[in-house]
Amino acid sequence: MVNGIIIKGIGGFYYVKTESGIVECRARGIFREEKLTPLVGDKVKIRISDEDNTGYIEEIYPRTSQLLRPPVANITQAIIVMSIKKPDINTWLLDRFLIMAEHEKLEIIICINKSDLMPEKALELKTIYENIGYRVINTSVVAGLGIDELKIALDNNISVFAGPSGVGKSSLLNAVNRNFKLETGDVSTKTKRGKHTTRHVELLELHDNAFVLDSPGFSSLNIDFIEEEIQLKNYFKEIYKYGENCRFISCLHGNEPDCEVKKQVEEGNIFKERYENYLFFLEEIKNIRRY
Repeated sequence: MVNGIIIKGIGGFYYVKTESGIVECRARGIFREEKLTPLVGDKVKIRISDEDNTGYIEEIYPRTSQLLRPPVANITQAIIVMSIKKPDINTWLLDRFLIMAEHEKLEIIICINKSDLMPEKALELKTIYENIGYRVINTSVVAGLGIDELKIALDNNISVFAGPSGVGKSSLLNAVNRNFKLETGDVSTKTKRGKHTTRHVELLELHDNAFVLDSPGFSSLNIDFIEEEIQLKNYFKEIYKYGENCRFISCLHGNEPDCEVKKQVEEGNIFKERYENYLFFLEEIKNIRRY
């Protein structure tokens, strides 16, 4: 038996990196009976056939984390990539990605890419989200901005690069490691949205202690794991902090009186756009509960 990590899965075949190389494997039927599907990032035990050097996954070790979209396991860090321009920055989507990463208890880095196109706006957003408590790296492949800082941040982690299509995830990964040669795509001039370039989920090795995951872009993310409206504040650091001083413990920071969160929005201590995103998500959760 040999231990390894699944770096790619296509059409029922799993490619497992071991100390002696990559082995093409199939999963044992027992996993189907247990309704357990091997995921990229899974640490596994495999049995290798002497005849053709292919293998079978015999055991999947317990996962420390698991994402549904993209379907990956054992990720330690999320790099949420948004572009400042082409396509324009979308804080609604950024905050939605942050909710997902917070839910999975991942370390989070926000990467504001193409920062050279609107440097002042990029710096403003960096300041806003750093004040909330997130680490933010402004990057530009064209200008070589932030690439070295990003490389250092990836060390000793299995990182997932998440973000909508067209923001430059593949270009950033190519800049981090020139051996990747990932396909990149421009933003559609008709829809102003990115063209999908990544077709499958794959774990890419930077070096012995660093892997990154290039994954398909998304247009929406499901937050139905938040069962009660009151739970949403747990995914907004600043709203949770200021909400401790609201008049009512059950304050949802919408129409309630003496709401400290609304006061802080008015005073500029909570980013208004982010508060509006919070209210949008709150309404979405209410609608989910109705059904």
